[in-house]
Amino acid sequence: MSKKHYAVIGHPIGHTMSPFIHKRLFELSGVDAEYTALDIAPESLASEYSETLKKLDGYNITIPHKQNIIKLIDEVDEKAKMYGSVNTVLNSGGKAKGFTTDPDGFIKAIEAAGIQLEGRIMILGCGGVARTMAYEIALRELEFEFAVRRQDVGKAGLLCLDITRKIPGAKVSFGLIDQIIGNVDVLINATPVGMYPNVDDQPIHNCAIGRCKSVFDAIYNPLETVLVKRARANGSVAEGGMSMLVWQAVVSHQHWDGSKYDKADIDRLCLDAAKELAAK
Repeated sequence: MSKKHYAVIGHPIGHTMSPFIHKRLFELSGVDAEYTALDIAPESLASEYSETLKKLDGYNITIPHKQNIIKLIDEVDEKAKMYGSVNTVLNSGGKAKGFTTDPDGFIKAIEAAGIQLEGRIMILGCGGVARTMAYEIALRELEFEFAVRRQDVGKAGLLCLDITRKIPGAKVSFGLIDQIIGNVDVLINATPVGMYPNVDDQPIHNCAIGRCKSVFDAIYNPLETVLVKRARANGSVAEGGMSMLVWQAVVSHQHWDGSKYDKADIDRLCLDAAKELAAK
């Protein structure tokens, strides 16, 4: 079987972890493949699609191309249509089909961490990451709430309306992040607070962290944020975002070649990816 060729596209793309993660996944599955990073400016996307991307077996897409790639490819799966975003493309039989793996990566990371999506579920923030997580929770017919900064109240309201419009019956509300009261069963941080280089920051106060049964932080740099550290110190189940980054890559491989992986291998890859990131 001949070597396959894959890539990640974006702009800028200099510090992407995708080549490290995907090369390891190909090694684990025994697939002979090359994976590279391609810096493609927005104005060059259409020409590069014809000249380069069509010749690949598949590729991943990051900012700023996740929406613009849709008008170039032949087909988009139903979940990607709902999100209006594509981050994985499979070229097969002369056609390009697009998928979004971020939502499944989130769910797989939650499950791998042993976090049960039940009870009172709260998402910190209302940006793109929060939106992805919110849709997956709403699709499971679970009630949840956003906790946002005062200046983001209008944005949170619009997001709630969008969710209930696309998923009739969705039970979603929002409140202020500095007014969290009561116990929380699942706290999900979808803000950048605590991300490198501001590693000493945390999105909520210690007293609120102490009332959380489980915590998932979408931040993957550092591997263990202050939020995750303090949650674990309180005896809560807590997981950082590196697992989500790796699991969404796993889902890409499932679309490309149907590969399956052991959880132990993925756990090891998460740790190795964190070391690689720290060395950059």
